[in-house]
Amino acid sequence: MKGQITIDPERCKGCMLCIEFCPKDAIFLTDKLNMKGYFYADFRADKECTGCATCAVMCPDVAIEVYKS
Repeated sequence: MKGQITIDPERCKGCMLCIEFCPKDAIFLTDKLNMKGYFYADFRADKECTGCATCAVMCPDVAIEVYKS
C-alpha cells in the first residue's frame, strides 16, 4: 500500500518531529518561511511513502494529513 501526505505550511512550526519519525525519509524542512516566520516541513514526492501515519500522529500542530492508495 502506498501513501501520500499533505502538510499545511501555515500550521507547521518546523519542530521536525515528523522528519525524525518518518521511516522512509519522505519529509524535509524547506528553506521557505510561512506567515508566522517558521521554516516548514514538506513531502518528498520522489520517496515512497507507506502511509503509516506516524508523521501525523507525532505532529503537535495537526498540520499533516495522510492519504493511502
